[in-house]
Amino acid sequence: MTDFAQARRAFDLDLAAAGSPEAAYGALHRLADAVVGAKLFTVMTVDMAAGLARRAYTSDPISYPATGTKPVEMNAWFEVVHGRHEMFVANTLADIAKVFGDHELIGSLGCGSVVNLPVLRAGVLVATVNLLDVERHYTRERVDIIATDITLPAMATLLTADLIGN
Repeated sequence: MTDFAQARRAFDLDLAAAGSPEAAYGALHRLADAVVGAKLFTVMTVDMAAGLARRAYTSDPISYPATGTKPVEMNAWFEVVHGRHEMFVANTLADIAKVFGDHELIGSLGCGSVVNLPVLRAGVLVATVNLLDVERHYTRERVDIIATDITLPAMATLLTADLIGN
């Protein structure tokens, strides 16, 4: 069994056993970390009607707690992720700073690259899965792996977390 197959099987079992949204998101976090790596992993849910985003899961509750909401910012990032439903990728802290006001905190955590994977339901953005690591970590190959191997598990995770949470 390949490493990915083992990681995917573990994800399937973990998601099936999840009894809380946190456990469901944790399963996705472990899968993403196993297949492409992430020093920081978060999930932001999005309520586009209200214009609000909420951190639903975090691998670093001290620096990025899963509490409160923040307004959705209409910037270049928004156009890529919401407008075109594409992954946003930045591989340097300078590029991250162009769209994220918390770039200094990101850098202080040893992160300098990011991938934001949009999660859609009925064609509407409902969340982003956010992977951060050292500068230049998210190569074309890793971004392709995220697209092919993390997108569907992310959709399943959001649905599972919603069902468990209600």
